[in-house]
Amino acid sequence: MRIRTLTTAVAAGLTLTLIGQVGPAGAEAKKPGTKSLAAVLAADGGGYDRNWSDYDILDKAVRTVLAAKPDSDVAVLADGKVKLTAFLPKDIAFRRLVRDLTGRQLSKERSVFKALTKVADVDTLEAVLLYHVVPGATITYRQAQKANGAALDTALSGADIRVSVRKGAVRLRDDDPNDRDPLVIKSSSNINKGNRQIAHGINRVLRPSDL
Repeated sequence: MRIRTLTTAVAAGLTLTLIGQVGPAGAEAKKPGTKSLAAVLAADGGGYDRNWSDYDILDKAVRTVLAAKPDSDVAVLADGKVKLTAFLPKDIAFRRLVRDLTGRQLSKERSVFKALTKVADVDTLEAVLLYHVVPGATITYRQAQKANGAALDTALSGADIRVSVRKGAVRLRDDDPNDRDPLVIKSSSNINKGNRQIAHGINRVLRPSDL
């Protein structure tokens, strides 16, 4: 499986401008930085805590996949030279996923990840992570707000996510029709802005299949 160039279908004539910030007329656009999202995820030390609003479980999932499969396309998150947009499930998102899959409401992040690995092997974790990555473009929250109906190709081969905007709120429609779709959290948007890799926090895990 290889990372594909982003192709975006935009409904109602909308077009996403997938370029970095542009300066005044006649001035060159500021060159984006190359800080990777992997560096952002590891910034708090990579351990579990009691904060369900950060990304400890996601960080652990990424490291677990890469430890088992060093050549996985998930490694693109550590290459800050590659443009991409990632939607990052917060710890609470994985807690909700495990509750939906097992019926258990767990109180510790470590327990959530342990339960997750019992219902999803490394290949499944890899697929889920790739489904959260849109390669080839840096999409800001403001641009996403103007892209109602857009279909975004993900790094998971053959799978896309759809943008749904209502009253300025951005939701992502995945391939599981029976569960609530993730909401992009405005206060956690534009993570790593100014770099080629940008991310937005979401409150649920995107599902590439009907669970």
